[in-house]
Amino acid sequence: MSTKKKNSLFNLTTTLLIIAGVAAFVLAEVYNVTLEPINQAKVQKKQTALKEVLPAFDNTTEVKLKSPDGTDSITMYIATQGTDTVGYAFETYTDKGFSGRFTFMVGFTPTGEIVNTKVLDQKETPGLGSKMTEDKFKNQFNGKNPETYKLAVKKDMGDVDAITASTISSRAYCDGLNRAYTLVKPYLKGGAK
Repeated sequence: MSTKKKNSLFNLTTTLLIIAGVAAFVLAEVYNVTLEPINQAKVQKKQTALKEVLPAFDNTTEVKLKSPDGTDSITMYIATQGTDTVGYAFETYTDKGFSGRFTFMVGFTPTGEIVNTKVLDQKETPGLGSKMTEDKFKNQFNGKNPETYKLAVKKDMGDVDAITASTISSRAYCDGLNRAYTLVKPYLKGGAK
């Protein structure tokens, strides 16, 4: 190989390494600068969700519980007003969504009724499974006690009206609710201890 070709190859390699190094440095700095605001936004999203899914409260205690299937942990928030427990919220999940895992918050009264639900993260099909975030779907759970209200779609002999053309997402939502209800049962007034 001629000296001219060797120098040209060396210059090209050096230039590419410098460009790659600068790009990696800039990417790392952008990551470091945005990491804290992203984490703060996640915490704020959870705090907002807690306010939406629980009765009025002035304090919460966070407890990590093992998922009923033993594979993951689920965060439970015990909400209190003064010294009284006013509800329990769970950051629950399901892996049975059409597009994989989604997470949401569900709140229960001390007697087991669902107060409200709030989707935290989902990647379901826009216009179909993503309708789980709409009031028309999620409000059907409010005030219902899973002890008497079967958390399964009507197609599966349950009480839940599935989202039209999105039975998989509806079943997955019920799966996440059932996971949370299984964990809250020992804490309910009159529940199993």
